[in-house]
Amino acid sequence: MRLIAVDTDRGKRLDAFVHERLPEFSRSRIQAWIKGGLVLVGPRTEKPSFLLRGGEEIDVEPAHPAPLHAEPEDIPLEVLYEDSAVVVVNKPAGMVVHAGAGVKDGTLVNALLHRFGGLSAIGGELRPGIVHRLDRFTSGALVVAKNDAAHQDLALQFSSRKVEKVYLSLITGRLDGKGRIEKPITRDPRNRARMTAKLDTGRASRTDWEAIEHFDGFTFLRIQLGTGRTHQIRAHMASLGHPVAGDPLYGAAKSAWDRYFLHAHRLGFRSPATGETVLVVAPLAPELEAWKASLPRVEV
Repeated sequence: MRLIAVDTDRGKRLDAFVHERLPEFSRSRIQAWIKGGLVLVGPRTEKPSFLLRGGEEIDVEPAHPAPLHAEPEDIPLEVLYEDSAVVVVNKPAGMVVHAGAGVKDGTLVNALLHRFGGLSAIGGELRPGIVHRLDRFTSGALVVAKNDAAHQDLALQFSSRKVEKVYLSLITGRLDGKGRIEKPITRDPRNRARMTAKLDTGRASRTDWEAIEHFDGFTFLRIQLGTGRTHQIRAHMASLGHPVAGDPLYGAAKSAWDRYFLHAHRLGFRSPATGETVLVVAPLAPELEAWKASLPRVEV
């Protein structure tokens, strides 16, 4: 396509000008086109920072980015359970499960491919073996399928709610006893980065919680999920006015531990390889143990 720079475009950077005219493409994508020779100012290629004088004819040949695929990386993994069909790993906080949203490497998938080679292909080249996910700053047990049959079996167990998912969390404020939250969860229309359970629309969700210990300003909870929605625990606890400690996206103060306090503690499922019930426990992450130990305890 051909774009014409007019007098009012004088002094604009080339990449900014093209982005103004083609806003459906990101500026980083446009910069890649310019550097790759796909944007010509007259007969010449220029740098993204080239300043227009007005009157230039600019030819743009849009190109789609090359499809991404995960590459093996030598990243340490803690394996909690393994058989011929599945592996359960203890994901550390800060590690993204698979590439996306600007993250291309250092993911759990990269580490899994290096450790185990081929995995289930059902999730595609970016998500081999991935049946379910944990948020970036949630640590704990995550099961991965080694082959397609195992992936299908596990996916059915998750969708039919036959997988036991128990989390440990520190929430702000005090909660006593136990309770159940059954509020639908949907994307927050005011902030697309988070979910909300404060509206009457969304997907049905169930979270059961039980208070285990009380601290000054916090409650330590055991949480069992009846469904598996995006940010479910974080959104449900925030809807009660007790967001997960260290989770500023949902209203808590940022912690000194560079994460929020949410850990996938126990995962129970039927192994596609043996048919036997597997119960895997991921010990509380060391930084969460230290965080908890730093808090003054309050007796009931």
